[in-house]
Amino acid sequence: MNNDNADNDYLDNDEDIDSQEKSGNVIEPESHLNDIAPKASADEACFHYQALTPDLILDAIESVNIYPETGLLALNSYENRVYQFRCDRGNRYVVKFYRPHRWSDNQIQEEHDYALALAAEDIPIAVPVIVEGKTLHEFKGYRFTLFPSIGGRAFEVDNLDQLEAVGRFIGRIHQYASQESFQYREPLSCQILGDDALQYLQQSGQVPEAISQQFFTVTQQVLAKAKSVLAQHQFPTLRLHGDLHPGNILWTPDGPGFVDLDDARQGPAVQDIWMMLTGDRAQRLLQLDVLLEGYEEFCDFDHKQLKLIEPLRALRMIHYNAWLTKRWQDPAFPRNFPWFGDIKYWEQQTLAFKEQLSALDEEPLSLMSF
Repeated sequence: MNNDNADNDYLDNDEDIDSQEKSGNVIEPESHLNDIAPKASADEACFHYQALTPDLILDAIESVNIYPETGLLALNSYENRVYQFRCDRGNRYVVKFYRPHRWSDNQIQEEHDYALALAAEDIPIAVPVIVEGKTLHEFKGYRFTLFPSIGGRAFEVDNLDQLEAVGRFIGRIHQYASQESFQYREPLSCQILGDDALQYLQQSGQVPEAISQQFFTVTQQVLAKAKSVLAQHQFPTLRLHGDLHPGNILWTPDGPGFVDLDDARQGPAVQDIWMMLTGDRAQRLLQLDVLLEGYEEFCDFDHKQLKLIEPLRALRMIHYNAWLTKRWQDPAFPRNFPWFGDIKYWEQQTLAFKEQLSALDEEPLSLMSF
């Protein structure tokens, strides 16, 4: 679920493309590399992108009659592979190659249809390009989608004017999203994000033996307490962005622009709100007040859902560690997360989970008394 490291996948930046071309960091065709996609495996952890060569990428793009004029600028995304380029007509695109074995075609298509429906409601969200009536394409075993590049800069979560504007758009998104439910996307559940993730960690052997007992003791305590709180409070669910951290919002001349529905799922509204809150308790209360002031112009919010923030954070922490573990055989992960294999990382995580255990016992954030 955690894609905080995949920020600004759809950023349109002329200088980035031009400077990368001059420095030689743009990915260019390499005809000597094997362009045969790997066969599907039942275990997605075994998959790697070695066969997704520059030649294959360019051939895939050209298979939908779009012809890159520049090289491919690799963007900062590890779960999928994402590249920016300019075509021969001067348009700038982002092409996204989905990690095989993760989502089904129906799940991806439902994400695309949801984004297109939101855009039809004048919500500024990155939408897939429709080519010959399709948004999801396949080439030699790889599924891919094209998006137009979105120009923008980083959303400033401590800018209260920007935060209120973001709140209004989240309210508009949820107002529309509550009208139907996802049919194929995964729900936000303790089983998937908690139990399954923790079981994978335990069986992986990734956690060093010297810290293993301490780590799993506290994570099991955190998960048990999070599940207990979530079981006590049942709220209506709706179609969520699912991973709405500040890195998935760009600030454009017209206001916020939302990107990356890759983790869209069914769940409680607060999931799309709590990751905006940073700093100490007083700062988070101020941010929450501003965010909900904008949100509630368009959509009612049950403030009792604020009790779910720390349990949801706990699930995200467990799932994040399992995600890194599952992806560790992909060469991009050891290269970009070298600290993950170090015992110091797991000592820090053990401490973080102890702090989260305490946070689960604290009074939840609240703007009103119940």
